[in-house]
Amino acid sequence: MRAVLICLVFAVATSVWAQKKPDLNKLDAELEARRVLLPNGWGLTPAGRSFEVGDLPLNIAVSKSGKLMAVTNNGQGTQSIQLIDARAEKVIDKVVIPKSFYGLRFSGDEKFLFASGGNDNWILKYAVNNNRLVLADSLILGKKMTEKISPVGIEVDDARNRLYVVTKESKALHVIDLATKAVVHKQDLGHEAYTCVLSPDRKELYISLWGGRQVAVYDPQARKLTHTIPVTYNPNELILNKKGTFLFVANAGDNSVSIIDTKAKKVIEVLDAALYPNSPVGSVTNGLALSSNEKQLYIANADNNCLAVFDVSEPGKSTSKGFIPVGWYPTNVRVIGKRIFATNGKGFTSFANPQGPQPVSRSVRSETHLGEVKANDRLQYIGNLMKGTMSIIDEPGEAALSVYSKKVYANSPYKKEKELIVDGEPGNPIPMKVGEKSPIKYVFYVMKENRTYDQVFGDMKEGNGDSTLCLFGEKYTPNQHKLAREFVLFDNFYVDAEVSADGHNWSMAAHANDYLEKTWPTGYGRRGGTTEGMGRRQIANDKDGFIWDFCKRKGVSYRSYGVFVDKTKGNISALDDQHVCANFTTFYVNKTKDTTRFYQWKRDFDSLLTANAVPAFNSIRLGNDHTHGLAVGQMTPYACVADNDLAVGLLVEHISKSPIWMESAIFILEDDAQNGPDHVDAHRSTALVISPYTKRKFVDHTMYSTSGMLRTIELILGLPPMSQYDAGATPMFRAFSATPTLTPYQSVPANVDLDALNTADTRSARRSAELDFADVDRIDDNLFNEILWKGLRGEDAVLPAPRRSAFVRVVNKGDDDDD
Repeated sequence: MRAVLICLVFAVATSVWAQKKPDLNKLDAELEARRVLLPNGWGLTPAGRSFEVGDLPLNIAVSKSGKLMAVTNNGQGTQSIQLIDARAEKVIDKVVIPKSFYGLRFSGDEKFLFASGGNDNWILKYAVNNNRLVLADSLILGKKMTEKISPVGIEVDDARNRLYVVTKESKALHVIDLATKAVVHKQDLGHEAYTCVLSPDRKELYISLWGGRQVAVYDPQARKLTHTIPVTYNPNELILNKKGTFLFVANAGDNSVSIIDTKAKKVIEVLDAALYPNSPVGSVTNGLALSSNEKQLYIANADNNCLAVFDVSEPGKSTSKGFIPVGWYPTNVRVIGKRIFATNGKGFTSFANPQGPQPVSRSVRSETHLGEVKANDRLQYIGNLMKGTMSIIDEPGEAALSVYSKKVYANSPYKKEKELIVDGEPGNPIPMKVGEKSPIKYVFYVMKENRTYDQVFGDMKEGNGDSTLCLFGEKYTPNQHKLAREFVLFDNFYVDAEVSADGHNWSMAAHANDYLEKTWPTGYGRRGGTTEGMGRRQIANDKDGFIWDFCKRKGVSYRSYGVFVDKTKGNISALDDQHVCANFTTFYVNKTKDTTRFYQWKRDFDSLLTANAVPAFNSIRLGNDHTHGLAVGQMTPYACVADNDLAVGLLVEHISKSPIWMESAIFILEDDAQNGPDHVDAHRSTALVISPYTKRKFVDHTMYSTSGMLRTIELILGLPPMSQYDAGATPMFRAFSATPTLTPYQSVPANVDLDALNTADTRSARRSAELDFADVDRIDDNLFNEILWKGLRGEDAVLPAPRRSAFVRVVNKGDDDDD
């Protein structure tokens, strides 16, 4: 049965809070002093104390004695293993590891630490000498780079002197004899694996099948799989109680934890770890720890930025106790004595990146609510801008837990009632209730590639821009500037993603799951491996699918022009042949102009218009603003951006002069903002909304997000939210008016030669020629940013003086104080 008591926690917390005990007031004040608002609209009030670790910490290993811990940092920047003195709560050693991923385990005698070598296909064995990590050996699983193996979870069998390693790419279990270093058995698992744990009697090895919705049971003695136990979506972390009678499984794709009776080999209970029962996806349960007395279970909810706490003293009759606020995207949790340790994958805040695409020659310090961070010595790239932290919280009693729970609920913009009823205003074209009618019948959703607000609109005096960071201003984007002036300028819009790998899923599902969030940094760090979002790999898809799946279920007509389409085939079942425009050139033919794509779309649109068959939802990919860098013979970056801008202008003009203009709305956004600088936040980006019902000559300072744009579209089409993120996001109703203005848009021609090619054989050109632009995530975007800045501003361009702004939400009249 699924626990349903979580919703009562808030009421209990409020009741205890009303007592206003002095110690609780002090705790509340301490938490409030740390409050940070993230660019996605969620808040942080991290409990306990903390110290900085590395880039995207994914796993915590604890030695048998509890004296030592180790953390593996698996981000886009420097990957490392850190050794931590658990008693002193500080890092005592650090070793850089070229490639790593999650797997981390001490030997029973604490003399060695084993770490996954990621896509180098080996396990690194470190000796622990005088509180220092010394590389002692490497255990090879296959050819270093030619085989796709990717070790993930590790388990040590001290009695047999063996190491068990499960893999992501080869979907296998490798059994290694530590004496000979040979792989003595390889077992096919059929699905991507995450981790493995050995039963106390060493008779069974339990393996979470990350991509398979199962836990596999392996017999080490017989060397074979004996059982598979069904759980649910994206099972990852596993822990056993001391007796080995119960196995706890975190299901990241289902907001839940399955409790398995290991003797009966079946799930006896499912704990709903979300803030509300039966919530849509978006909690991302991905870390587990039992208290020392095994009565409490702590669950890391990555996308809720908290730990859920359950009383599991009677498995099968577990009860929710509350929540503890931690940092941004907690990836793991462990308990030593009475202390809870949690790794926060993205630290405690987001940052501006005024040094975004330009190389910096000195260390730059960015002021934040919780301290300061040193920028990368070369580049403030979003992929390595946020640094992980370790939170340490003393196990709370009921009174403190009630205060913590209240903060977690306050930090969340998602409320259960918002799934059906949202903020808005009567008579607005954006309905306030799911299923209510809108005068808008046709939605055109245009996805572009990778620009920040300052990079494009930094020169617009009407908004909060920094012109010194503007690379593609009005000269190159006259249509986008005209649209922003004639309709609505949004200067407080933020993408939910960091890069394209998760950005496309965020843009089409209001979420990116744990597989995408944990694997893209390795790929973007050029460390091998394949992430494969955009519907190409099942493990990367949320359980309820994408917006097209929701349209299909609700009977809303839809069509895709190059979005989640490879060549002429859709990547998911909902995008079958009748829902894809086969004559629309996809992104992968990278010399195709977006203006060419516009005419391909126009031909299809006009034929559907004639047949009175224009779909209600139209997704269109115009991504040439990504550019191809400075490589000789390729379109110049300015030509690429100007071509994209003209295509946008022509598309808006054509719809605005069509018979369905009166019932249409066009939404345009970037899938992410990774390729540029911004003085407010690295996630701030451009957005356009064009309709007869949008206000004219209006500047909207409301804080909006990718998920908020999707929620606006969903409300128009009568769709429910897809995740907790669009369910909690603010719809863009303030940009709309009940009174339509039917004046069509008139596009303006490009100011630069759209056929211009790069001709200068510069260092930037040669570096560009080495990059693979066949897909959005194959190039080194960190390097690409630098190439663009130097290539467009000059190889010896002088850096602009950095300008920094505090990240604030502008509260509009009528907003709730805690909205």
